[in-house]
Amino acid sequence: MGAQEGDMTGRDETVENGPREKCGVVGISLAERSAALPTYYALYALQHRGQESAGIVTHDGFQQHSHVEMGLVGDAFDEDDVEALKGSASIGHVRYPTAGSVDKSCAQPFTVSFKGGALGLSHNGNLVNAASVRDELASSGHAFTSDGDTEVIAHDLARNLLEEDLVRAVKRTMNRIHGSYALTITHDDTVLGVRDPEGNRPLCIGELDDGYVIASESAAIDTLGGELVRDVRPGELVVLREDGSGFDSYQLVEREHTANCFFEYVYFARPDSRIDGELVYEVRRELGRKLWEESGVEGDVVMPVPDSGRAFASGYAEASQEGDGDGVEFAEGLMKNRYVGRTFIMPTQEARERAVRLKLNPIRSTVEGRSVTIIDDSIVRGTTSNQLVKLVREAGAEEVHVRIGAPAIVAPCYMGIDMATRGELIAAEKGEAEIADEIGADSLSYLSIDAVTEAIGRSHADLCLGCVTGEYPYDIEGETSDRDVRRPAVGMDADAPADD
Repeated sequence: MGAQEGDMTGRDETVENGPREKCGVVGISLAERSAALPTYYALYALQHRGQESAGIVTHDGFQQHSHVEMGLVGDAFDEDDVEALKGSASIGHVRYPTAGSVDKSCAQPFTVSFKGGALGLSHNGNLVNAASVRDELASSGHAFTSDGDTEVIAHDLARNLLEEDLVRAVKRTMNRIHGSYALTITHDDTVLGVRDPEGNRPLCIGELDDGYVIASESAAIDTLGGELVRDVRPGELVVLREDGSGFDSYQLVEREHTANCFFEYVYFARPDSRIDGELVYEVRRELGRKLWEESGVEGDVVMPVPDSGRAFASGYAEASQEGDGDGVEFAEGLMKNRYVGRTFIMPTQEARERAVRLKLNPIRSTVEGRSVTIIDDSIVRGTTSNQLVKLVREAGAEEVHVRIGAPAIVAPCYMGIDMATRGELIAAEKGEAEIADEIGADSLSYLSIDAVTEAIGRSHADLCLGCVTGEYPYDIEGETSDRDVRRPAVGMDADAPADD
């Protein structure tokens, strides 16, 4: 949710918890100048994708340089840190962990030095077979320093680089690992980008005046004054040329269907980013329009839970005004305090409720004596929704309706989103009327899956909808998988030559 709910890990003890993206990645190759500073700026643009740690790895043609620290980008780096990162080849990472520990051992980029050179690797996503690959590598003598899946990828790639050229080595690793991944990699002073065969996590290419950039979102390219070239295709390896003149593309793995994460459009990505050709802001407005078509309330005012509900509410209000009558007014009814720290301690229920008031405060004139519709992107456990409805009622609302710009979350995510367990998900066992009663709303409606696929412009078969259907793009132990549509890459010939 915009004011998010109960984190399963216990790390984040504010109202700012719920579904979280794992991380953001960037890779930059420039003709001559240092790439560290633009990488630093790009990480700032991707800060929303992870706040636990930040790091940059560069290579100057002779040696690799690394700086990785816990905390936000602005806390992890000072001017001297950036200045010390020499070289025109660079990758960066911001992390919110869903696999591995919350400490510096799992912070990224991850680095490996071996006979074939130096590797740096940044990973957004989650492997579903990391344990088996780790066991195989450990049995052949690889020593691991962390419990994260990123180190598994780095070791497997390093092993393959001892036997193959760069492109074939990457292909062998892609055929060995399964799950979601968008990677930026340095192999000495060469920068690579890799997107998993189903394209679950986003990755795009941008052109700068003196080089190229690969990033999780196009907003990072905009921040650098660059121009979006295109998205990295599912199963594609992109190699940035060291002179900054362009990039080479290798389609290493192909699938009949993709598995783009629909939640990127609903919540995770910045509204000003383009993912697979679609402007996220416009997709969210369209989701809001469809929410009105499916379950609009002829009330007085519609207001978003900031910040993620804003585009939904805008589209909802606009659609309501296209028919007969005045429609529903769009208004800001909840003001967000942006200075409540993520480490705010809440030892009691009373303190947890106080935290919501610290984070969000209703504007009485917007809601008093009126029928109010609150729009948000999701409900996870329902605790924050309950407190928000209570706040709005106490501010004088006569009716409080809740509309959600996504389908109900009924299952966990295994692809790199920190989601609650099935037993903690309020919609896993309860219908809309029961949830409305539990959160104290006069009514509650979610958006249908069909409306989501129409707004994004992709079929069910080309989206990962696991958290709202329980069917996943990979075979996951204990879960149902739609294996007739998408099968894992098990059994492919890892030694097959790469497509040049």
